[in-house]
Amino acid sequence: MKYTNCLLLSISLAAMAIFITVDAKSQNSPIHWQKIANGVWKTEVGKPEKNNLLTIAGVGPKISAINKMSIAKFPLEENEIKVEVYDGKTYLRFPLNQNEKIFGLGLNFKTVEQRGRILRLHEDHYDGIDNGRSHAPIPFYVSSKGYGIFINSARYIDIWVGTGVRAESKNAPKARDRNTDPKWSASPYSDNVEILVPTEGVELYVFGGPSTLDAVSRFNLYQGGGSLPPKWGLGFWHRTPTLFNDSLLLNEVDGFTKHQFPLTVIGLEPGWQSKAYPCTYEWDSKRFPDPKGLINQLKDKGIYTNLWINPYISPESNLIKALQPYTASHTVWSGYVPDYSMKQTNTIIGNHLKKNLLDIGVSGFKMDENDGFDFWLWPDVAKFPSGMPAEIMRQTYGMMMQKLNTKLYRAENKRTYGLVRGTNAGATSFPFVIYNDYYSHRDFITALINSSFIGTLWTPEVRSSGSAEDWLRRMQTVCFSPIAMLNAWADGTKPWTFPEVEKEVAEVANLRMQLIPYLYTCFADYAFYGRPPFRAMNLVDGFTSNNEIKDQYMVGDNLLIAPLFTGETSRKVSLPAGKWYDFYTGKLAGEAEIITVAPGLAHIPVFVRNGGIVPMAVNNKVAEGKFDLVIRYYGNKETSYQLYDDDGKTFDYEKGVFSWRNIVVKKYPQGKLFGTISNAEKNKPDNIGNVTWEFKTN
Repeated sequence: MKYTNCLLLSISLAAMAIFITVDAKSQNSPIHWQKIANGVWKTEVGKPEKNNLLTIAGVGPKISAINKMSIAKFPLEENEIKVEVYDGKTYLRFPLNQNEKIFGLGLNFKTVEQRGRILRLHEDHYDGIDNGRSHAPIPFYVSSKGYGIFINSARYIDIWVGTGVRAESKNAPKARDRNTDPKWSASPYSDNVEILVPTEGVELYVFGGPSTLDAVSRFNLYQGGGSLPPKWGLGFWHRTPTLFNDSLLLNEVDGFTKHQFPLTVIGLEPGWQSKAYPCTYEWDSKRFPDPKGLINQLKDKGIYTNLWINPYISPESNLIKALQPYTASHTVWSGYVPDYSMKQTNTIIGNHLKKNLLDIGVSGFKMDENDGFDFWLWPDVAKFPSGMPAEIMRQTYGMMMQKLNTKLYRAENKRTYGLVRGTNAGATSFPFVIYNDYYSHRDFITALINSSFIGTLWTPEVRSSGSAEDWLRRMQTVCFSPIAMLNAWADGTKPWTFPEVEKEVAEVANLRMQLIPYLYTCFADYAFYGRPPFRAMNLVDGFTSNNEIKDQYMVGDNLLIAPLFTGETSRKVSLPAGKWYDFYTGKLAGEAEIITVAPGLAHIPVFVRNGGIVPMAVNNKVAEGKFDLVIRYYGNKETSYQLYDDDGKTFDYEKGVFSWRNIVVKKYPQGKLFGTISNAEKNKPDNIGNVTWEFKTN
């Protein structure tokens, strides 16, 4: 692609370096920030490790896309950034203004704003506390002032976010008498972020704005841009119980047809393998005597197949004879732990997956248990044949599995979309969505919001419910997430498990299918421009709130989603600047204000900004060619929208085989609105058939 120009660009920009002073016993000369792209600066402190997050991911930056963004200046006071290396560790300090908000620092489930918190970023299964142990312990934070900081280390990193008060602080808090002063606080104001990296050096990056969304977008583009899933990946997914066989699976599919419910991906859980925990990666011949025939039957119905795996290989697997020399000193569940940092490991496992799974039509994988807990994974005293430390292996193991998987499908020019339990910085372009076994609906939405700050994707999957109301509310939110999925591996639930809300569940699932043209364009924006498809309100231009917003979010630029949870009949919604309209009725909902909505059980509240265009498919099938389009328009002002189009399944778009169709809404002289859509360019994809317009606002 265009990555070959990166080195020349770095050299040509070297003269534009910004110098900062260094408070460091081990440094005898100033450290400088090298401008490596528009709004991106890099420096090396001390002796950084060769194995860092970006080198392990191995994905090149999209320098050309970054350089097309608005011009950004270095966003911090250089002399307020302090670095010190001693005792084998690197100490970093970045300034904070008094009213500055900090977001990011991993996939958090209960908090969005991170100021005032202490974290150790450590790959792990989430255990109910936002303490840095996370499925995605990504060492990147972004500020409400419109800049981002990335610490490119694959170690466990300690971070004090506005909690440590320096004696020499220019803005030190006033000492107060607890006995008499009601303003005394146990957590006084701090004007810095302090970071401890347990190595003798580290690579640092600063990403400029001017907006917070710009800083996040630059960070995403520097990791290769976001993933663009195949169109089928944006449909409805259903995962079957663990020990299903081929006949039970086909009966399950028939149930979807009988209930007129959309189904795009069927997921097989551990029982597809001859043995699991540890795994063979081989079909169970009794439950699935003809896997290729089964997969073809499903494909004929427009259904793709996704298989569950975890990393730990059974001694009875045919892989072990060749693989064992490239495994760790410790086992997990008596299974061998492959060293994915080695070429030999990737070749052996990659060849096996290709021959036995990809070549018969498997479309993707769910990669489980590459995250934690401590007593399940290898200990940090484990040794790997590559020599990579166990700590770094843990921080990046899920990412390395994603890397191999992505490479296998790229080699066949087929896009995939899957699930993973662990990831880190560098993996933004890998087509995987994080999930876990934690099951708080409200916290799921907070995690979805947080994922937008750190270059990853998260799904609030549905598994079970204690009531019809909870079932419907969960189904409504998952249909406005990166993967709309019901995971029935444990108890065999169906979308129609609660008959009293079957109609409403089907309606939101069908709406999800109809929204695929809009969602696909959101993901194209992620891939080409780095903008998260699902994003926090704090990334929205014109949004201001003194409160921490943990329960509403945007899908793309135009849709605001405000979920309700079990027991709620109404809720407050904070609307950004401009007019906002009800998605279902087109009526004005409000303008830059906090409103209260009571939509009833049938609908999840959705709002569209003034001038918002929402392209929708006519039916609930994933289009694999020409499809008819309904273009909804909300509001009363002239506007435009770029609709993305390609073949929906290959990587040919990276060679320029794609279209951006310009949708424009204007007013006639008498004030009436009308819309147009441009033709596809010559020799570019042209998959849009008949177009119908719906002007929703009266």
